[in-house]
Amino acid sequence: MSLVTLTRRLLNLSAQGSPLRRSAFVLASDTAGLKRCSLPGQLQACCTRQRNVSTSTQPLRADSKVTINFINRDGEKITAKGSPGESLLDVVINQDLDFDGFGACEGTLACSTCHLIFDEDVYKKLGPVTDEEMDMLDLAYGLTDTSRLGCQICLTRSLDGITARVPDSVTDIRQSEDVSS
Repeated sequence: MSLVTLTRRLLNLSAQGSPLRRSAFVLASDTAGLKRCSLPGQLQACCTRQRNVSTSTQPLRADSKVTINFINRDGEKITAKGSPGESLLDVVINQDLDFDGFGACEGTLACSTCHLIFDEDVYKKLGPVTDEEMDMLDLAYGLTDTSRLGCQICLTRSLDGITARVPDSVTDIRQSEDVSS
């Protein structure tokens, strides 16, 4: 069994919700000397030369959060916090912000309902726009030169304190109807 096949099996077990322990799985640096062993209901490959696989995550600290200010359709400023690596859409969902129709496709880049408008200086910090995002933005209601999709903007510490304005209305191209507040 190749190392690639073994890795795929381990990832499949993990994706299926099987409990994984640090020492439960080992990977081989080569395929020589492989033998079979099993856990209840699962077949796993073990080897004579072992390397433990472990992962660790750092606990999130309050000061590692990034502050984002949203201006909703009523002109109210709503401040939320997100973790670096999260998208602006994730922040809206995780903080349960009530922006009607926002993020209808859940970040699959299949609509433009997470359309946000930024000030020019903030827009320049956001990174490049992909062709796929530009295609969706072309269909967005109230498109501006500084429009972006919230699902495509990942938070970094350099974005701390930015302001994003939610447009007056959104268009969900999947339904071909206008959702207004």
